[in-house]
Amino acid sequence: MTHFTEGEWVRLSDAKGRKHNVRLQAGLEFSTKKGQIRHDDIIGRPEGIVVESSLGGQYQVFRPLLSEYVVSMPRGAAVVYPKDAAQIVTMADIFPGARVVEAGAGSGSLTVYLLRAVGPTGHVGSYELREDFAETARQNVEQVTGPDPETWTLTVGDVREVVAEPEIDRLILDLVDPWTCIPLAAERLVPGGVICAYVATTTQLSLFVESLRAEGGFTEPVAWETIQREWHLEGLAVRPKHSMVGHTAFLAMARRMAPGERSLEKTRRPAPGAYGPDYTGPRPPGVDEPDPDVI
Repeated sequence: MTHFTEGEWVRLSDAKGRKHNVRLQAGLEFSTKKGQIRHDDIIGRPEGIVVESSLGGQYQVFRPLLSEYVVSMPRGAAVVYPKDAAQIVTMADIFPGARVVEAGAGSGSLTVYLLRAVGPTGHVGSYELREDFAETARQNVEQVTGPDPETWTLTVGDVREVVAEPEIDRLILDLVDPWTCIPLAAERLVPGGVICAYVATTTQLSLFVESLRAEGGFTEPVAWETIQREWHLEGLAVRPKHSMVGHTAFLAMARRMAPGERSLEKTRRPAPGAYGPDYTGPRPPGVDEPDPDVI
């Protein structure tokens, strides 16, 4: 049984489900609507205790789950929500020992999931353009992993210019313009490797997917989104909750073909108008430019 120690984070929750994340420090108190909670009443005690505030309020005390920590961690950039991180780890098949490059470290939320998935024999290389975002990500990741994890490197710079990994098993892109990293993927991804992009808008999604098709050295891309809805549970009053985590981002993924091989072209015709005169993005093989004389 491990007991709470000074410096670690705990999660307090009351009977109404209100939650607070607190970093323990001897001698301090945490203020709630129901009075003060002394940190010294928690330090040295086991997980799962109930503590009482100065005004009689009761709170359960646990270490936060990773899914709880990442949505409340200090933010520079927006965090990748747990529902999307789970999809990336599962669908992109992040395995123990994998060599993963993450372009766009953001606040470090996805990074900690990737580090857990690659295990002690893998490696995650995170690249972040902004130094302030990188510093926030470093602090958040090290809060979970401890200082200077051996399986992680964080580089401030443009991944397209400073990438250090000669071979990559998985390339995860959380960028405004992930299609600009496709040449990098073509050069560094091993055959069978996975490229996965996390994008917010349909325009970004279309440009990324069509750029993959136009490059030709990747399998037919797939794309999806995940919507999370909790349920209210009370006796026979079992129903969906009124609030939900709806659209956060789209995920798009493809695999690297062997050197010199091209993906099989789609055998069905594109939908009418899919690549009409209003479409300005890259065109996959076999799709011609529209005839300007045809209305």
